[in-house]
Amino acid sequence: MSAAGPGRAGGGGEPPLLELRDVGKTFGTVIALDGVSTTVRAGEVTCVLGDNGAGKSTLIKILAGVHRQDRGELLLEGRPVAFDAPREALDAGIATVYQDLAMIPLMSIWRNFTLGNEPTRGRGPFRRFDAARAKELARRELAAMGIDIRDPDQPVGTLSGGERQSVAIARAEHRGARVLILDEPTSALGVRQAGVVLRHIARARDRGVGVVFITHNPHHAYPVGDRFLLLGRGRSLGDFAKGEVSIEEVTRLMAGGRELDALTEELRTPGPAEKGGGALKVPPAGDDH
Repeated sequence: MSAAGPGRAGGGGEPPLLELRDVGKTFGTVIALDGVSTTVRAGEVTCVLGDNGAGKSTLIKILAGVHRQDRGELLLEGRPVAFDAPREALDAGIATVYQDLAMIPLMSIWRNFTLGNEPTRGRGPFRRFDAARAKELARRELAAMGIDIRDPDQPVGTLSGGERQSVAIARAEHRGARVLILDEPTSALGVRQAGVVLRHIARARDRGVGVVFITHNPHHAYPVGDRFLLLGRGRSLGDFAKGEVSIEEVTRLMAGGRELDALTEELRTPGPAEKGGGALKVPPAGDDH
């Protein structure tokens, strides 16, 4: 495991915040996950990498309480757990930020920030939404997390993609997330906006949150990652601490390893034109024969 920086846990003798042991999930005859193991520690980022169909979505849903694993164990701080609903995972401190962010574009930033967790005033039948407190809460919490919002009253749909992701991450942390699962947060972003999101991932890590960063881009994962789980067709291709694997090796494993080597060799094989000793002849323009 890589060394811990300021404000980050080094692991020590404490159990991981979250651990998967030989987790498997099958849908009918389709094996979605098989024998997947990794750990998520406080103050570290575990990156889960894989192409489409690798099993990343199934893994997210098991961690988030949408599905139960069929095989293996899910442990929270060393204790086996099994979630029957997303609310149970959230109550246990596991928050998931999906690609759609669960935000309402025409609603203000502060209203989206408190959505589902609205502050109220009064009691009983006189209890009502406290808009002033919600607005101040959103402004204060976003500022404390280093997110500079010009106007909390502006619709969240007017923010850039990176800013919306940052607000969603801050909202999950504000609700007490100890484990934060991010589903492809940089997949639809340009270089600059992806950088904004990566900075907020690093800040969440430095505040002691255990982050699960789901991505298919090793160049986004490697700068912030402490651990790397690589998936291919539902199976683990490796689970590495940062010091055990380079970005080139991560990229090669994702691309298929030996399959990529075979393809490279195949593409190097001389084509028909080369075997014939000359270039492919192209008929002059206008010649139909």
